[in-house]
Amino acid sequence: MLACKKNPEKFVNDTKDSSGQTTDNTSNTNLPIKKEESLKSLNEAIILSLKEKNYNKFVQYIHPEKGVRFSMYAFVNQAEDKKFSKADFIKYQPTKTIFTWGVLDGSGDLYKATINDYLGKWVYAKDFATGQVSINEFQGSGNSLNNLKQIYPKADFTENFIKGSKANAEMDWKCLRLVFEKFQGKYYLVAVINDQWTI
Repeated sequence: MLACKKNPEKFVNDTKDSSGQTTDNTSNTNLPIKKEESLKSLNEAIILSLKEKNYNKFVQYIHPEKGVRFSMYAFVNQAEDKKFSKADFIKYQPTKTIFTWGVLDGSGDLYKATINDYLGKWVYAKDFATGQVSINEFQGSGNSLNNLKQIYPKADFTENFIKGSKANAEMDWKCLRLVFEKFQGKYYLVAVINDQWTI
């Protein structure tokens, strides 16, 4: 029984073919190269800002009008997920203000944390900079409802996927999805969605 399904031909990371040559598999995603490269570059920059806890840089990618929504799991709950305008993120990020981000799977306890703790301990719970990256394709597939495409039908997204371990039948996989929408010709971040196997 597998908790996730990988789709290697959709990965945008460079891979080595049988001859040992590095090849770029991005052409298989059927996206215009310019758009694909923009999303890939944005993804890398945001992932790096999270890895380095450089939230002054992270804030530059937040959508100027729509802000950014944070979803603890694959299901985007528009009524309860924490959402910040760019101004509010700038205001509260440096502070010790505690926010309720959602409900922990299994225990049902509320997850409360500062913005910095949430980003550092939940959003970047794994080193997603080492993950497999795909554009507009899901690699992680668990038992919780994934409604990203219903909530953001016109958006593009990247997925950063960390494969599960054999010791846990690969059920301890995690992924981080970044959702983008265009504003005045540029892509901006509208959602940060974590996903993993849930009970």
